[in-house]
Amino acid sequence: MTDSMKQQRQAGFLMAKIRQVGERVFLRRMKDSGVEINPAQGRIMFALWRDDGISIQKLAQKTQLGKSTLTSMLDRLEAMGYLRRQRSDSDRRKILIFRTEKDRALERKYVELSEKMTEIWYHGFAEPEIDQFEASLQKILDNLVAYENNME
Repeated sequence: MTDSMKQQRQAGFLMAKIRQVGERVFLRRMKDSGVEINPAQGRIMFALWRDDGISIQKLAQKTQLGKSTLTSMLDRLEAMGYLRRQRSDSDRRKILIFRTEKDRALERKYVELSEKMTEIWYHGFAEPEIDQFEASLQKILDNLVAYENNME
């Protein structure tokens, strides 16, 4: 193995593999629990659980999803009964996204599944390691978002 190969960093490769395996595990656990949405849709719902009644633009920012991808996912979630769209009273051009009663039961199951996944992710980690790891991930995300914003 050459020195240049020893120095090659693998963060992107490892993050992609972690995402693939993690998503497979999460999908299996969701299926076993009767949750009918996928992890990407769960990301949308998670944002709404924290901030109900937000605009599509704000939801796109919170989820890091493109508007066209987000719109098609919102269509599916609305058809499934998990959210509803409503025009803003203050600005008729703005569409707001709201949770539904069906979504409230989903939230409980999804949060339980997410907590179990967090236990799996951090098995064997000490709290300071988790804090440092998450700070590093946030820094990587910030770097990527800043780079993407400068591309436009």
